[in-house]
Order: sequence, then C-alpha cells, then structure tokens
Amino acid sequence: MTILVLGAGAVGIATAWYLRKHGHEVAVVERQPEAALETSWGNGGVIHASEVEPWSQPGMPMKIFKWLGKENAPLLLRYGSIPHMWRWGLDFARNCTPERFAFNARANLELALYSLRSLQEIAAETQIAYDRATNGVMKIYRSKEALDGAERSCVALARHGLLYERVDVARALDLEPALEDTSPTLAGGLFFKRDEVGDCNMFTQGLAAECAKLGVRFYYSTEVQRIEVAADRITGVITSAGRIAADQVVVALASYTASLLRPLGIRIPIYPVKGVSITFARGNWGSAPRMPVIDDSRLFGLVPIGDRLRISGSAEITGFDTQPAMPRAEAIIANASYTFPELPRHLDLATARIWAGLRPVSPAGTPIIGATSLKGLWVNAGHGHLGWTLACGSGRALADIISGKRPDITLPPPQGAVAA
Repeated sequence: MTILVLGAGAVGIATAWYLRKHGHEVAVVERQPEAALETSWGNGGVIHASEVEPWSQPGMPMKIFKWLGKENAPLLLRYGSIPHMWRWGLDFARNCTPERFAFNARANLELALYSLRSLQEIAAETQIAYDRATNGVMKIYRSKEALDGAERSCVALARHGLLYERVDVARALDLEPALEDTSPTLAGGLFFKRDEVGDCNMFTQGLAAECAKLGVRFYYSTEVQRIEVAADRITGVITSAGRIAADQVVVALASYTASLLRPLGIRIPIYPVKGVSITFARGNWGSAPRMPVIDDSRLFGLVPIGDRLRISGSAEITGFDTQPAMPRAEAIIANASYTFPELPRHLDLATARIWAGLRPVSPAGTPIIGATSLKGLWVNAGHGHLGWTLACGSGRALADIISGKRPDITLPPPQGAVAA
C-alpha cells in the first residue's frame, strides 16, 4: 500500500525521498502546480546551526506585548489574532523559562547538524543545482553588551557541537569587506563557518524530480479535503481529484497541518507567523556581501543566493494572511540600507520580488515529528524559522521511524497529540 505524503514543501519532499529510499511505494499530494511554491519558496536561504534558538525564550512574552500593534516591531502581534491563539500562547509562555529554552535550543541544534549532513549527502548523490554557497554566515553587533550576550548563548551550544568564532571589526571586514561602510558602528561579530546558503525552492524542486525518477507519484494541483479513517486507522485521503487509498499518511502541511487534523480530534499546536522577504538581482553591485550578514540590532538578514540578493527579517502574527505588507517590507529595506548604504542604488522595487510566507511555529520552537493516536497517521511539521535548515534531517528521521528503524538522533519531545 502506498504511503501518502501531504505537502510538497522542503519537509514533505525530503520525507518522500527517504521513504522511497527505504523501499516504500510513495505518493505526494500538493495543492500547488509544483513543489515548494509556498513557505519553501522565499525563506531566508540559510541552512544554519547558528539560528537554532527558539523564539520562546526568557522575556519574550513581555516583549511581544510591548510591541503589540507596532508596525516596526521585530515580532508584530495583531490584535485580531489574540482570541484565536490564546491556548497556543499559554503553551508558548510555558516554554520561555531558561531551562526549557536551553533544552529546546539543544534539540534544534542536534537536528540541524544532522540535517546539514543529510542535505550534503543528498546533494552529493543527486548533483542538484541549488545555488549552494559555503562561505559561512556573519552576525554583527553594535554594542559589546549585545555581542557578549550572544557569545554566551554560543558557548552553551558549543558544548553540543556548534562551531563559531568571535571576531573583532578588523577580522569581520577581512571576512566580509561589504561591512566597510558600517564598520565605525560595529563592536564585532560572530562568524559561523559551517553554515551554508542555498535556494530552498530550487533544491526542493530538484529533489522532487529525483523522487519522480525513483517512482514517487505526484498529485499536483490537488487539494486535500479530509483524511479518511475507519476503526481508528487510516484508509485514505479525500482530495479535489477524488479518493486516494493509503494505509499510512504523513502530514507535512506546515501551518495548515493543525486545521486538517483537528476534525480527527488530534491537536497539533502550530500557529502561523508571517515572514517577508525581498529578492532582487545583484546586478552591478560588485561590492555586495559575499556571505549572509545578519544584523542583530537592525533585525534583518541580507543573503546572497546565486546572482540574487534576499533581505528578510519580519515576523508578524496575523493568522493565515499571506499578503506581504508594504510597511513591513519598507522597514526591512530601511534597516538593511542603514547597514549597507549602497543597497538603495541597486534595489529596484519594480523588479524585485516581495514575498510573504507562513512559518509554522510550535510553542516549544521545535518541530513536531512522529506518530499520532491514529494508526498509520504521522506528522512532520512545526519547523518555524528553521524549515529549510531542518528539512532533510526531519524527513530522514521520520522515514526511519515509519520503516521500523531507530533514527540516528533523538528527536525533540512530542507536543500536542504526537509521539516521537
């Protein structure tokens, strides 16, 4: 019997790849005409162990309420979303203790490092072209206090495999000359040599093509309507194209996972957090950054992806709205222009792609991977801001579990009605 994977984003396609490698008959159902056209299209582009810390961290609940309704806030909570997310919000607050934060960050780090290795193995085997770059990532700080605080977090994670280098301004400029204009404002930075860059959309579509070569079937432009259950086990999926029989189903629908499973009595604590990115051609900006630069004080990232540059940095809690808000995009551009004064001369909004996608965030800030209470029903969702980073490792680990094999890593603890 075929295993159905619902969702053709990076997580879903990686899951399909590894299931097929285990010898299963696999099919993928996707409402878009191609893979990776939603959350996996315009993410920040960095595969990084340097950003594994969850948003549920000490002091964050008070910050969110302080930023409530402010258009220039780094994490904007819209008033209208509050009534719909109170339970998720309480779970989020419970994960903001120092102990929970440290535990969840370590869990994400282990999965991130495993996922990076898995991605590299897939790339070597398939030779997929996805604008990969291995120059590392630079995070910059404008005060010694901020830099010291960030390094303390790195020290804690370094014991579990994080590699980093604290750099002074001169070393930062040696690694990334594009910081010259803003160097008088800098206190230093943190350099993460192992982090990589790649176009998630290109990789996912390439991996989907490789899956098809191995016999994975794809149902594109097909909407999942409901999961069919009889006697507490899965029997199939009802779609806009008809019924598809299956005795095992993996739900990898990112932010839409919870609403699909709710009618089955399964609670998956995932809430969407909208992110915005602006992608534009590098053109003749010869002095543009050659590696991703993440600005701690201005809360944006500028990432070179092939012959393009992508700015990202917005987080907005506003339900399932996927329209990019221009005030949020303009705030990101303004922040990036402060650090890179040359940027406005090379960014043409008429040709740039302003995009918004929904990060599927769990209260713990760790993904939800494992079995549900229904036989044959599995979940691989809730990766938050780390979907591209964690995709391959998550798909590999869940495929191992479904195949009766012990995963090579310990997955994050279960949340909601899912058992790892």
